[in-house]
Amino acid sequence: MPKTENEKGYVNIVKGRYKPKGKFHIIEKNQPIFDKDTGKLAGVTNPRDMTYIHSYGGEAIFFESLGKGKLIATRCENEKCETAYKSIFMPFRIYCPDCLRKTNLYDLTETARKTAKIHSYIITHRSGAFNMLNKPIKFINVEFDGVCTILMSYLSYGDPEIGMRVVPIFKTKDPTYTIIDLSFVPEGTPESKLPEGFTF
Repeated sequence: MPKTENEKGYVNIVKGRYKPKGKFHIIEKNQPIFDKDTGKLAGVTNPRDMTYIHSYGGEAIFFESLGKGKLIATRCENEKCETAYKSIFMPFRIYCPDCLRKTNLYDLTETARKTAKIHSYIITHRSGAFNMLNKPIKFINVEFDGVCTILMSYLSYGDPEIGMRVVPIFKTKDPTYTIIDLSFVPEGTPESKLPEGFTF
């Protein structure tokens, strides 16, 4: 059952501290589960409505940028890093995994538009709880020129093929501020085929 406005949990940050307001846990009455054939009790439902506070910390810029049509990566700028100096990381990494120094932001948007291609893919017809994507979900691993890592995302239109050139699309209208604000479509896809709220 959807929450009323008074039941929703909201969080603001005031003077560097989280300030929750509202309800974050709503308990509903258990319901018995009876076997229709025997009439015997088989169990009970255990409904719970939980709102979690998930802090992005240093990754907040990545998720905020998706809603603005930007794909922000990071790059190691430590000249003393023996293995990853000038390496670009997508997905976003706050710290270089080799030298453990803080990375610098790197705008990967244009590189993604020009060089993204499908490295591998899997199509799933079932998903876990709280899935917000339409099924079947066409999960794709995307590689970019000059980037040392591979990003997992999903294809919103068309059928995936290994090596297929794809371009990023962004949920710029009413973004969720989660990874599903980023998706990909085959190169040459017309704007009319993009999901509602998404732009190139």
